[in-house]
Amino acid sequence: MSRRELARKTKPIVCYAVDKLPPKRGGAALYESLRSIVAGGDASMVQEIEIPPCDARSWHVPAGHLWRIICTTGPQVADMNCWSASNPAERFYSSKTRQIHATHLTTGDRLWSNMPYLRPLATIVEDTIAYGFDQDGAGVHDVIGSRCDPYTHHLMTSQQTTTCCHSNLTRQAVRDGLSETDVHDVLNVFMCTGFTKDTHQYFTKPSPVDIGDYIEFIAETDLLVSASTCPQGDVSLACGGDDGDPIVYPLGVQVWKPKDGILQEAGWHPSQISGYEANHGINGPINDTNS
Repeated sequence: MSRRELARKTKPIVCYAVDKLPPKRGGAALYESLRSIVAGGDASMVQEIEIPPCDARSWHVPAGHLWRIICTTGPQVADMNCWSASNPAERFYSSKTRQIHATHLTTGDRLWSNMPYLRPLATIVEDTIAYGFDQDGAGVHDVIGSRCDPYTHHLMTSQQTTTCCHSNLTRQAVRDGLSETDVHDVLNVFMCTGFTKDTHQYFTKPSPVDIGDYIEFIAETDLLVSASTCPQGDVSLACGGDDGDPIVYPLGVQVWKPKDGILQEAGWHPSQISGYEANHGINGPINDTNS
């Protein structure tokens, strides 16, 4: 059998044995309970902000606090970045998150940071849309697409623009003492996307988000989070197309503090950066424990 025949006849092999991931600190029962901690009166809101249309805002989330991004006015998607509050060089790593979990995230999935830190920055504790995957292979909250940006727009249209998520996030990053190079690939909150079955191209559908829907996270360490209300609105129009101007809505953000002791009594504690210390063999050979 040729190598090409072997590849075509072999069933897909999931690359990462996710059952070997470190368990969530505090256990599955704690994370399940966090889905209703706000409704049950066991958390208090410490911050509430609005992200204006076609702009970005940021907020700090201490370790163990929750944050929600909420559809408040109309169907709208958001592009979200997050960094370690103490070290912005550590940031959300969408590629590794996608490899470990899936193309689209939902309740229980973790947002992993970049190397050399590689740890959970946050965990999704509630996703009220719970879309799954439809007949076209589309899902919601994707980590397969990047953010809309002025460079691609200029490449396609030769036009100058600042009406895009990259520019929105860059302006907010500068307000936070960061720079454009700190802006990174995003979690596309509420965005309904996939790859076409025939040409395998990235596609979008109108977001299924309704007013009142939200996605909620627990911060696994102290975080700075930023999100842009995408100028594409619910992304029912193609980027760079001539189909008119999308309707863009604001989004709400809430930060909640669980009652003292709830996390600690379950054994929860903040995540720690990777314990890898082998220095890639630069200082000499090591025993490979992953052979």
